Amino acid sequence: MSTAHGAEAGQQPATPKERVVIFDTTLRDGEQSPGASMTLDEKVQVAMLLDEMGVDVIEAGFPIASQGDFESVLEIGKHIRNAVVCGLARAGMADIDRAAEALKTARRSRIHTFIGTSPTHRQYQLRMDEDQVYEKVVASVTRARGYTDDVEWSAMDATRTEPDYLCRVVEAAIRHGATTINIPDTVGYTTPDEMTRTIRMLRERVPNADRVIFSVHCHDDLGMAVANSLAGVIGGARQIECTINGLGERAGNAALEEVVMAIRTRSDVFPFTTGVDSRMLMRASKLVSAVTAFPVQYNKAIVGQNAFAHESGIHQDGMLKNAQTFEIMRPEDVGVKETSLVMGKHSGRAAFRSKLEELGYELGDNALNDVFRRFKDLADRKKHIFDDDIVALVEDEVATASEAVKVVSLTVIAGTSGPQKAIITLDLGGQHVTREATGNGPVDAIFNAIKGIIPHNATLSLYQVHAVTGGTDAQAEVSVRLEEDGRKVMARGTDPDTMVASAKAYVSGLNKLVTRRAKAAPTTLKAI
Repeated sequence: MSTAHGAEAGQQPATPKERVVIFDTTLRDGEQSPGASMTLDEKVQVAMLLDEMGVDVIEAGFPIASQGDFESVLEIGKHIRNAVVCGLARAGMADIDRAAEALKTARRSRIHTFIGTSPTHRQYQLRMDEDQVYEKVVASVTRARGYTDDVEWSAMDATRTEPDYLCRVVEAAIRHGATTINIPDTVGYTTPDEMTRTIRMLRERVPNADRVIFSVHCHDDLGMAVANSLAGVIGGARQIECTINGLGERAGNAALEEVVMAIRTRSDVFPFTTGVDSRMLMRASKLVSAVTAFPVQYNKAIVGQNAFAHESGIHQDGMLKNAQTFEIMRPEDVGVKETSLVMGKHSGRAAFRSKLEELGYELGDNALNDVFRRFKDLADRKKHIFDDDIVALVEDEVATASEAVKVVSLTVIAGTSGPQKAIITLDLGGQHVTREATGNGPVDAIFNAIKGIIPHNATLSLYQVHAVTGGTDAQAEVSVRLEEDGRKVMARGTDPDTMVASAKAYVSGLNKLVTRRAKAAPTTLKAI
């Protein structure tokens, strides 16, 4: 049985019968997703990466569909060194001839021909009876076999085809030269148990079934594409057809990254192996997402942005103690640099302390409690907490921890009617003092209110605002320079509210001036 994080990077050697062939159809079925078209150069780039990562078969396109598809298959064939390059063809002779022409540059080629076999497809799409479809199977497989000894035949909508008839056409395809028999769940209708039973039935009932590889091609209309694909393998299939990021028509196909990692992680249940280097999965996901402009959902298994991210305090605490408490795979095994402990309103103190240490800060218990409280307040107000936000909190806390005066609360009334008004409460050594003032703008009103509590002759020679991070909810960082009697001080304040940050910066500057004033001539700071 595997450990919780699976085997070490790369795949363990296995006997041939334990090997599951990975057939990637991102460039064919995946590109059929509305809006997911790729340029020739992009297709070649994806194909070369698939080849590098160890995909066994690359379905490069549907050559007769367009001149662009034909040229893509032709060009991809020139660049692929290890994988089999496959072209799709309907049961017509022209389709098969066109596929063979497109595959002439490939070192290893496969023609994949198909026809609908279910009653629905026979009656409404093909308008053929059982015998006519049967004859098409025989003719198409025979034609394809004339070009290559690697022929795949698919019974489109196989999972809604009568078992007896499915056995009949599969037997015909094998007898006339097909080497791979694909059983597609074209409309995502079947269930895992049904898929297992279907593959077992065909292997048991069809003559010479042991001479071919059975394949499954599952769509995700009911969210079971990966489960159905793995169930097919349990039933005896040894090829899975899938796509990067689960790309494909309607709800998509079985996701290659999920198939590969399920087999790898649960080797106790799936005693098989693939030739895919799982460490390249994230790279492939990002490439396909980029060239198709199809974003990967944040909570997508294996390659989603949050797949190895933890925000809950309970989860973060467990991860800090032992990664296996909440992760069944190592992030590096799929090409992710490391686990991410996301700082948010659900984060706990242990994770926050760990983040501070990671950022180079060591705080005492009291300072940690103060910064953690401010972090929680910020997390309630700000959707995404970045490292720079935390750095700003710590530095602000360090800067103000020993200050005699602190901002307690602030209310600002601003708008076009003017004058603007500010009501501020400051803590002067434990005594709360409140003042109200107006000004030419909200910042001027704030500073006037502060001056009403802390009398001074300082002038403001610099007032500067910038965002700590991006986004409209970013923390504001306000910097001020105050001058009094030849003394100059710089101070800074941070807060999601720019006005509050302004008040903090101004008060911090006054604290520094008072400290310098006291060194020159000791005095007592008091409210007026």
